[in-house]
Amino acid sequence: MTNITIAIENGETVEMPAATTVGEALSELLSNKQRKRTVAVTLGDQILDFSTPLYNDASLGLIQIGSDESLAILRHSTAHVMAEAVRELYPDVKVAIGPAIDDGFYYDFERSEPFTPEDFEQIEAKMTEIVRKALPFTQSTLKSSEAIERFQAEGEKYKVELIQDLDSESVTLYQQGSFTDLCRGPHVPNTSLITSFKLLRVAGAYWRGDEKNTMLQRIYGTAFFDKKALKKHLNMLEEAKKRDHRKLGKELQLFTMQDEIGPGLVLWQPKGALLRKLIEDYWKEAHYRNDYDLLYTPHIARQDLWKTSGHLDFYAENMYSGMDIDDVRYQLKPMNCPFHIGIYNSNKRSYREFPIRWCELGTVYRYERAGALHGLLRVRGFTQDDAHIFCMPDQLENEIFNILDLNLEILKTFGFDEYDIYLSTRPDKYVGSDENWEKSTEALKLALEKKGLEYKLDPGEGVFYGPKIDIKIKDQLGRSWQCSTIQVDFNLPERFKMSYTGSDNQKHQPIMIHRALMGSLERFIGVLIEHYAGVFPLWFAPTQARIMNITDAQADYCDEVYNRLRKAGVRVEKDLRNEKLNYKIREAQMEKIPYMLIIGDKEKDCNTVTIRLRNGDNIADVTIDDFARKVAEECLEGRGI
Repeated sequence: MTNITIAIENGETVEMPAATTVGEALSELLSNKQRKRTVAVTLGDQILDFSTPLYNDASLGLIQIGSDESLAILRHSTAHVMAEAVRELYPDVKVAIGPAIDDGFYYDFERSEPFTPEDFEQIEAKMTEIVRKALPFTQSTLKSSEAIERFQAEGEKYKVELIQDLDSESVTLYQQGSFTDLCRGPHVPNTSLITSFKLLRVAGAYWRGDEKNTMLQRIYGTAFFDKKALKKHLNMLEEAKKRDHRKLGKELQLFTMQDEIGPGLVLWQPKGALLRKLIEDYWKEAHYRNDYDLLYTPHIARQDLWKTSGHLDFYAENMYSGMDIDDVRYQLKPMNCPFHIGIYNSNKRSYREFPIRWCELGTVYRYERAGALHGLLRVRGFTQDDAHIFCMPDQLENEIFNILDLNLEILKTFGFDEYDIYLSTRPDKYVGSDENWEKSTEALKLALEKKGLEYKLDPGEGVFYGPKIDIKIKDQLGRSWQCSTIQVDFNLPERFKMSYTGSDNQKHQPIMIHRALMGSLERFIGVLIEHYAGVFPLWFAPTQARIMNITDAQADYCDEVYNRLRKAGVRVEKDLRNEKLNYKIREAQMEKIPYMLIIGDKEKDCNTVTIRLRNGDNIADVTIDDFARKVAEECLEGRGI
């Protein structure tokens, strides 16, 4: 038998027969301690587990416990153990798919009875039983026809469908214990590494995400290499539940969504509308300071507009079906871009006008599957903080610099100092020339590098008309949220025959930059609610203070305080109900109101108010004017002014 040379990153090499598995090779190359910490290996851009045979010379990198890759492999393996446990406990269940996801894993099952919390206890107990057996994950390759025959005999119709769709001569299977699954891997060496896991919840999921298919039950779980990390994660999940913007949005009376109106459509209540106004006002002021002009555009347009833009060819599945008006087909807008181009094309343009910066809080409508809707974070009608910049090639880099500066300033003002930046490149389905794609990508790349901003490549995740920079902000719990995006576009200017007269008196095509800094107001406000757990900074708290009387004898003075503070610009409410003061204070604290102004006979006689903070602390009495000044100063400080 032919021997092959196998090397690892520390320089150690060994000669072994071809078809030696990774695990067998590592037994020769690593100490017992090193081997226990190694979960899998890399070979070029492939990740291989211990059961993978090697047929040629190989130089292997080590994936060890503690890396992101090792955690994903652990979670994928845990999903298989969960599937084995479910199959053993409920033999009639049909198994679908079970991948690792960002914070855990899931597996989809078809079962006539719903899974319950009691079932979770049994499944976890069975998983523990399987784990203790230290069962190896064993890879095998089977002809597709044989695999289909096998899974048909087991009644696993979902596996059969997946193999048929693969249209491959052979498929890879993995087995541990009594469970065999269609899977590419990789997996941990054996089940003994799966020590710290928890099943979290069950949700409905259509097979392959298609509402016409069977509704399956998706069991979510998570796994870590040690119990301390698992406990930390579970505590974070508990905190996330308390911060859930849907729960707080209801408690704080910010917004509501109703089936009678339609899923994914937001009704802003007075306090939520005020919160939104405060954010919008700040956004408009910031853009005015940065030399943008404000636009407003319609909600519908002729369908032909979306043909010209390319949206009907590349984005139709996200657009709503049209409507006929005067025998002409119209559609709800999914984007604002063509409208801004329409304004650009309404006049002749000269290079002397450039750069042109236009912004709009434009409401758009995009189709989202019912199962994907999630409070304010995923809706069907939302308002983008949109802007388009039209510039010449020699202005492109500077405009991207300016956008990044404004973007990071706005995020910092709202309390987001941590973020990850991604450069998303050309997808499989795109429009425009390869040359323009390369120019656009290089411009974004150079801007990030010259600004000294660290970024990661996100291959194939650009939009159909151009590459983009995405900024994912991190909240108080360390969770990432996609908000900001910056996109360079040579395509739409070409499609819409945009032009300007250059200094040479010739016609030229402008470069168009699309950008949204918050993403959408709905999503951004949802993230703000969870980031602050509803305890908003004073400058954008919908209610900054609530006046409370001790007895009816102070009602007239409370009205005076209320009117004077409103005129001074303080967002103030009054609670003059015939209730005990402690009850009114507790309600205000539950509603997370920053200041409670307590008024009794002493305050009335002295023309002052007693201040109680939402954390329970008290501040010495102050005059009405002093309190108004205090609020104004704190708001300016909060906005960084």
